[in-house]
Amino acid sequence: MANGSMLLPASDVRYKSGDSEYRYRPDSELLYLTGWGEGGSVAVLRGHGARRRFVLFVPERDPKMERWTGPRMDPGEVKDRFGADAVFPMKEFRERGPGLLADGDRIHYRLGASALCDDVVRDALRAGRARRARKGAGAHMVVDPGAVLDGMRVKKDAAEIARLREAARISVAAFREALGRVRDGAGEWEVEAALEAGFRGRGANGPAFASIVAAGANACTLHYTANDARIGAGDLVLMDAGAEFDYYAADITRTVPASGRLAGARREAYEVVRGAHRAALAGCRPGGTLADVHRAASRAIAEGLVGMGVVEEGTADEVLEGGAHRAFFLHNTSHWLGLDTHDAGPYREGGGPVVLAPGMVFTVEPGLYFAPGSCDRVPELEGTGIRIEDDVLIGDDGAEVLTGELPVDVEELGPLVGAAS
Repeated sequence: MANGSMLLPASDVRYKSGDSEYRYRPDSELLYLTGWGEGGSVAVLRGHGARRRFVLFVPERDPKMERWTGPRMDPGEVKDRFGADAVFPMKEFRERGPGLLADGDRIHYRLGASALCDDVVRDALRAGRARRARKGAGAHMVVDPGAVLDGMRVKKDAAEIARLREAARISVAAFREALGRVRDGAGEWEVEAALEAGFRGRGANGPAFASIVAAGANACTLHYTANDARIGAGDLVLMDAGAEFDYYAADITRTVPASGRLAGARREAYEVVRGAHRAALAGCRPGGTLADVHRAASRAIAEGLVGMGVVEEGTADEVLEGGAHRAFFLHNTSHWLGLDTHDAGPYREGGGPVVLAPGMVFTVEPGLYFAPGSCDRVPELEGTGIRIEDDVLIGDDGAEVLTGELPVDVEELGPLVGAAS
């Protein structure tokens, strides 16, 4: 941060109604930098000054409230456990905050994150401008914390990778169980329940995001989360879910036939996505880019669409140049993965795509979606959505598929479908 400071408020406690709280999820940036994850708190980090470079403001003890919400640590305990230079009660933040922030030349803070913090930042800027006029130094600008943090977060250390591995392991095991619930007449919600029970039953915080169990045409809606339809005998079922373990996420998608068998044009389409998945994984290596990965997947998709007769263009090059494949492959192939499912980190810097390096973790998820009315050249495909997604870690010499223990080929997935008693 050089001569700057950073202000990170905790996530708000959110209420469903009355005093009924949603389960609390700490702010990812605050958790990443401090390990502290309690609501109603603020961290101040300072790149300047000889003392108080890491300061926490935390809620005061309230024995009456703690009967409802659980015990809190007092400031002394927080200081010892989390290594802060100073810990103050939150009631002192309004008074102390501006002084801590005004000395540096910039404040890394996301305006609008907290009304109280917005006020403190304004006061710090006023004090900083006055100080700058007289002393030549003082806070005079607000900068997004991502300017410092995003590049750090995109490369995971050993402790983060261990958590991501466990999230992946739990997710694979839960998927295997939940696939056994896929059958004619089952509710999408039953499969969702099996997935999320599998996560919690193995020690995960819960789902990393709203689980998707989409049967038939529902799979053509990319972020379908209603999960309230029944599965038909002839449906393909798209399952997109992942466990969050110690706040680190996994993200898997598998698409399976409810009958366990797949043939005809839909089998061809599945094999096209499978080929795109294989081609994308082959492009995952140190020194490559996610743009390379997406190009490999897109070419395989374009070749497949030509081979199936879905598009009019005569060659894959013509499809890619004209963009006809984007009517059926609507999204990018990859996103960063970590504390957030779509994790922080730039995709481009210095005028080009970010170069893949050891410690980077991301998804590979090609797909094809034939919404009703979208594919008159091969009408059998209409109402079909197919996606295959795995989580990939870049190492020193290549890439590791963290979720690779879950089968991808139809022949291997088929025996798992409907196998639960």
